[in-house]
Amino acid sequence: MDYKQQVAQTISDVLDGQLTVDDVYAKIEVPKETKMGDYAFPAFALAKTMHKAPQMIAQELVEKIDQDGYEKVEPAGPYINFFLDKKAFGSNVIKTVLSEKEQYGQNEDGKGGQVPIDMSSPNIAKPISMGHLRSTVIGNSLSLIMNKNGYKSVKINHLGDWGTQFGKLITAYKLWGSEEEVKADPINKLLEYYVRFHQEDQEKPELDDIARDWFKKLEDGDEEATELWKWFRSESLKSFKQIYDKLGITFDSYKGEAFYNDKMDEVVSMLEDRNLLKESRGAQVVDLEKYNLNPALIKKTDGATLYITRDLAAAIYRYRTYDFVQSLYVVGAEQINHFKQLKAVLKEMGFDWSDDIHHVPFGLITLNGKKLSTRSGRVVLLDEVLDDAIKLAQTQIDEKNPDLKNADKVAHQVGVGAVIFHDLKNERTNSFDFNLEEVVRFEGETGPYVQYTRARAESILRKAGDASIDSADNVISDPQAWETLKALESFPNVIKKAAAQYEPSVIAKFALHLAKSFNKYYANSKILADDSEKNARLALVQSVSVVLKEALRLLGVEAPEEM
Repeated sequence: MDYKQQVAQTISDVLDGQLTVDDVYAKIEVPKETKMGDYAFPAFALAKTMHKAPQMIAQELVEKIDQDGYEKVEPAGPYINFFLDKKAFGSNVIKTVLSEKEQYGQNEDGKGGQVPIDMSSPNIAKPISMGHLRSTVIGNSLSLIMNKNGYKSVKINHLGDWGTQFGKLITAYKLWGSEEEVKADPINKLLEYYVRFHQEDQEKPELDDIARDWFKKLEDGDEEATELWKWFRSESLKSFKQIYDKLGITFDSYKGEAFYNDKMDEVVSMLEDRNLLKESRGAQVVDLEKYNLNPALIKKTDGATLYITRDLAAAIYRYRTYDFVQSLYVVGAEQINHFKQLKAVLKEMGFDWSDDIHHVPFGLITLNGKKLSTRSGRVVLLDEVLDDAIKLAQTQIDEKNPDLKNADKVAHQVGVGAVIFHDLKNERTNSFDFNLEEVVRFEGETGPYVQYTRARAESILRKAGDASIDSADNVISDPQAWETLKALESFPNVIKKAAAQYEPSVIAKFALHLAKSFNKYYANSKILADDSEKNARLALVQSVSVVLKEALRLLGVEAPEEM
């Protein structure tokens, strides 16, 4: 039941059509403190039409309101404060959660529409660094959130498997590499060659010419260049998949840049047919002045296509393949202008579905305030960070619960979950500095804190044994339970908000809020006391466990039964 909707209807009923239910709904606020009520309507909105002071309007409306179904409704200055019937509210929320279980909050807003999500997208022959974490985990969480809202997500790993860097890598491999070395340690060796190339071409600029020649051979289908490229790609994918397995993330497509090599000519032809290509200093551009954007460079002076040409081909291919209702690109904020140009060019081409393309930007991860970079060799490998997080989790589990069964598995769930949760609790457009010791703490605003709270709920239920939770009337008179019950009731709206804003942090912050409110309730209430409300309290504990587990799942984080 949407209690905010109930309040909106109550107010609208006494306004005699001055404001619709939807108008009232949009104006309703949630007071910061529970003592001020659960919902509040500001009477300022009626002052102009009713020609009265807001305080007087609030007073008069309260006298007309049917308070049936509320604990009380009272004026407070210019506000009308609504206090919900706590017992009926709590009983209804618990009953709903326990009947729907993990389906609680599921809606069909998306009506099965497909949503391709361009995410992760590491470069072949380079290791997955911490720099790739954000796109990967934000994209994965958005996929789960969109599915929860009735869409059908398609996770696309748009691999960086083409470009001049392959000429450089082939050159480096031919000069300094060996097959045995690459087979023994593919990614690290390929990175070593790549970094060495950039060190040596400072003194030997002729290396750039050799690299250009090799990439030209690759573009022309030269057998040796193509075989090396395929080998680098397959070895890289094996390495990538090990890390994705560790994160618990899968993809529906690995179609990368190379897949679109034969699809760009059509794009150029379409632009030519619509007379959109203009010459500028020998290059071919699309004028985007009417969008207040710089011209989109489609072909360089030497006829080579650019990144946007490939992205135009990819966008068109995805629309034809998936008939998408939305298409998301989880790519860093530094590419905002690129995606504005992409959408504008598609619009100029007559594709109105370009309005359904959304760039989902995010800020940077820094380590000790420094940006991560591959070319300089200052790389922090994601695999190593995850391993270190698992070890830190293991150490804390050994201290807190040395007899824990499946301790290795739990340490993996906690360590990896901590890294994912820390990323997603930050609003995605914010940058943040990464400190592993802070991330894997069991206290504070961390993933392990939420996981531990859920495990605590499960522990309480185990201690209770065969309690008759299903037959409980779910009526709890303890006021300490109120904040937890309100948090549980808000979950369906939280899920909608996260999808509307493409913002996993909405879910992460909800999980922290629910965990904190439940722990406060646990500290102040005797849940297992043998009285008439015991089963209702246990039903609340079970509801918290269900919803915390589902909130963590939507973030791509596992929820151990014990910790």
